[in-house]
Amino acid sequence: MLLEAIYHRPKQNWAYAYDKTTLHIRIRTKRNDAKRVELIAGDKYNWAGTFTVARMSVLSSDSLFDYWEASIQPPFRRLRYAFRLTDGDETVILTESGFPADLPDNPNTFFDFPYINPVDVFSPPAWVKDAVFYQIFPERFANGDPTLNPEITEAWGGKPTPTNFFGGDLQGVLDHLDYLAELGINAVYFTPLFEATTNHKYDTENYMQVDRHFGTNEKLKELVGECHKRGIRVLLDAVFNHAGRTFPPFVDLLKNGEKSVYANWFHVREWPLRVEDGIPTYETFAFEPMMPKLNTENPDVKAYLFNVARYWIEKIGIDGWRLDVANEVDHQFWREFRQAVKAVNPDAYILGEIWHDAMMWLEGDQFDAVMNYPFTNAVLDFFGHQTIGAKTFADAIGRQLAAYPQQVTETAFNLLDSHDTPRLLTICGDETDAMKLAALFQLTYPGTPCIYYGDEVGMNGEGDPDCRKCMVWEPEQQDRELLAFYKQALALRRKHAALRSADIRFLQAADVEDGGVIVYERRDGAERILVAMNARGREAVAAVPAGGSWVSLLGDEQRLEPAAGKLRLRLPGYGYGIWKQLV
Repeated sequence: MLLEAIYHRPKQNWAYAYDKTTLHIRIRTKRNDAKRVELIAGDKYNWAGTFTVARMSVLSSDSLFDYWEASIQPPFRRLRYAFRLTDGDETVILTESGFPADLPDNPNTFFDFPYINPVDVFSPPAWVKDAVFYQIFPERFANGDPTLNPEITEAWGGKPTPTNFFGGDLQGVLDHLDYLAELGINAVYFTPLFEATTNHKYDTENYMQVDRHFGTNEKLKELVGECHKRGIRVLLDAVFNHAGRTFPPFVDLLKNGEKSVYANWFHVREWPLRVEDGIPTYETFAFEPMMPKLNTENPDVKAYLFNVARYWIEKIGIDGWRLDVANEVDHQFWREFRQAVKAVNPDAYILGEIWHDAMMWLEGDQFDAVMNYPFTNAVLDFFGHQTIGAKTFADAIGRQLAAYPQQVTETAFNLLDSHDTPRLLTICGDETDAMKLAALFQLTYPGTPCIYYGDEVGMNGEGDPDCRKCMVWEPEQQDRELLAFYKQALALRRKHAALRSADIRFLQAADVEDGGVIVYERRDGAERILVAMNARGREAVAAVPAGGSWVSLLGDEQRLEPAAGKLRLRLPGYGYGIWKQLV
């Protein structure tokens, strides 16, 4: 075995408490190198009386490594442990001190999980595991109250630009809540609603007031109440990394310079405030002069923003926050932010916008989840851009599954497009059948899927501002067959716990780089579901090991019976199937 590939360390995603009594322990080996891995464990104060050996199984794999996992319940909530790895005649022991020739007689040199302290157990809100989000860009969803229109409002459905307005508002959302409920949505994520000068509202002017073109605080409270009546949770967008140019403290800073009482609310490199060669002399989001970065180490700034976070939960009843540019804000701010929010509502969902690996924000002291862009990129590369084959895709998913603790995977925010990206249909080359496969994988994958408004009726669009078109409400202009597909897929996810579980295993992912066939199984207890997809335009055949009888969940009454221990699946171009094992 290749010792250099073997890796483990306590905490983070390698050894963590899944709940108040259960530890998940993981170890990495070179792919296909170890044939058997065992966890040797016991209590450090009663080693002889608690000694146990647990066989580990492969959680997932990527192009280089296998990731093994064991679930164990220490009798006294603490654990000393080592690993025994076997490949044919070779056996290797791994302890914290390295690779000893033989298993030590006592556990003093073993890895140590000192104690499962209940307060340290990372427990994201349980409701998120069953949520399906729908992202709404308020200015473009529906114009329900024309009296709120900006002074210059263009006709609904016109070409979006970075600066124009079409009059979308909260009443428009209220008018279409039944549509969302019928679609199968049970959570809504709004991009910013607060007073600001732009159509996107990421330049906050007043954090305590709904933008006048969207409605009022009272109207938002009404909307939240109507959502809750339908079982729909509400997530608002918080822009705490930076404010807008018209934010009163920054207006005071522009007026009074170094003498402003708000001088330490921002990061000023050089006075007076100005822009030289496109770069402001104060810190901003990117180099955007109208978005000055807030000094979140300042106690007054923290007190102000924490009050904002509490207000909308306490007084309006929202169910959580999506945090813009979250990785550019200091960790201590987010630790205190979590405490402030959870004190008001322990079930509030805290979602960070981070586009890369986010383990340091997901240890239970900051966010409940992040926007899962590594997942996004893998799905789009395979189904949309078609720049990778099935094996590379499965490897990317395997690496993603091993990157975080299970409870993080269960509540990860899995999106395929948003107001920041081209639309899914456009990424799929306007090929609806390819788009369906991407969406189906998203909706049958662990975590919390999010649908960008209008995707379900066939809206397309390149990047900002083209991805921010007005919602299409005319039935004759909607792709009704695509809408029916989304409703069916969402209903299947809602009905079958296996499609929401964390248990996923690839049974086939073609070795050839241009392969487009994947087959994976989803499990929850006794329920076992098989999903097969052909992500390319030519017919393909898959043969996977399986026993028992299988019945289609797509309403076509198709039944499968294995022959010689294998199921043979014939898939047309861009075809798919979903079957449940009969027990």
